[in-house]
Amino acid sequence: MASLSDKMVSNMNFSAFSKAKDLQARLLFTLMALIIFRLGTYVPFPGINPTVLSDFFSNNSGGLLGMFNAFTGGALSRMSIFALNIMPYISASIIVQLGASVIPSLIALKKEGESGMRKINQYTRWGTVVITLFQAFFMAQALLAAGAVSMPSSSMFTLTTVVSLLGGTMFVVWLGEQITARGVGNGASLLIMTGIVSGIPGAIARVFEENRTGALSTGVVLGVLAMAFALIYVIVMFERAQRRIVVHYPKRQMGNRMMQGMNSHLPLKINPTGVMPPIFASALLAVPVAIVQFSSKNGTSDFMNKLAVWLTPGHGVYVALFALLIAGFTFFYTNLQSNPNETAENLKKQGGFVAGIRPGKNTADYLKYVIFRLTWLAAFYLVLLCILPEFLIATMQVPFFLGGTTLLIVVSVIMDTVTQIQSHMIAHQYEGLIKKAKLKGKL
Repeated sequence: MASLSDKMVSNMNFSAFSKAKDLQARLLFTLMALIIFRLGTYVPFPGINPTVLSDFFSNNSGGLLGMFNAFTGGALSRMSIFALNIMPYISASIIVQLGASVIPSLIALKKEGESGMRKINQYTRWGTVVITLFQAFFMAQALLAAGAVSMPSSSMFTLTTVVSLLGGTMFVVWLGEQITARGVGNGASLLIMTGIVSGIPGAIARVFEENRTGALSTGVVLGVLAMAFALIYVIVMFERAQRRIVVHYPKRQMGNRMMQGMNSHLPLKINPTGVMPPIFASALLAVPVAIVQFSSKNGTSDFMNKLAVWLTPGHGVYVALFALLIAGFTFFYTNLQSNPNETAENLKKQGGFVAGIRPGKNTADYLKYVIFRLTWLAAFYLVLLCILPEFLIATMQVPFFLGGTTLLIVVSVIMDTVTQIQSHMIAHQYEGLIKKAKLKGKL
């Protein structure tokens, strides 16, 4: 039997949306914020030689620089003030979340509730500043080594680059937080998705242009498009899949009333981490490898040249590192999100139990066992989804925008945003029902 929320979702139409003024304001705010973000990707910082920079990126568009450039919406290839995008914030989040699982002071802050989370968020912002300073400095040195600088003073260029990238990155972080608080969807994920989506039309146009010139056969183009649609179908199926654990509630007396026994279910998503493991893995790999590739073009050493080759998408070393990082972050993020002990304790307090499992510790152990098996399946799914298209991209020279990582980010973020829009619509309809009930009560 469909629940009340499912019936409300099925009854939603344009008329209901036109009455939800708060949702309209949130959507408008999100749209304006994303437009501002896109405009910022076209504001370059001073001292860049555009000719040298354009030649460099045209010769390295298929490597990891191309992947990172896709995440930034082309901001890296234009060396705009948003060239680092929100990646330093994601890296700082990884470090703080790792610390919050092992450092006693951060563990205590997590238990303080909202006030503790505010402090942790503040630590994350300060970590973003430190990481941005570090990355901006090495990016300036890499640009100097590549000869892509027109400013005569190297020290002045370094200072200008660091200040510009720091200001641009912190503005992007603030913009993402504003989207999360005042808009619709997760701000950081939406900013990354916006950068990827902005490059998809151009990538599709390049594929058809290469088909027209004979660089790609018609069969390859059709195969790539079929692979993209198949990946979208797989992503939707896995992201919506759940493992439902049946929970029984026996008869119990509350006051003078006898509550009938009922059965419910505890939904466990196959992939509760969503798009975060590939983003985390890409964030850890992208900037260091970009610096290595910049430096290798200047002929710094044979080791740097070999390292740049090893860490090129499609190479065995890069694929192995990427797969290990995705799998590791899948287990790490799942462990952060799930708390079997707390879930088992709540079920015990409410009188619920899983059939054949004793309440309390036995239920917690059973939930850990189920979550552990689901995490293995999620890690396998994410690794295959993100790694297999990399081989096709490397062998067929297909643009990165049609790979599994980008499709996973785009589809997952769209599904999450649609879910949040439906939640706001349901909340609006509930408010309308409550107002009508109050009015009838007064009459």
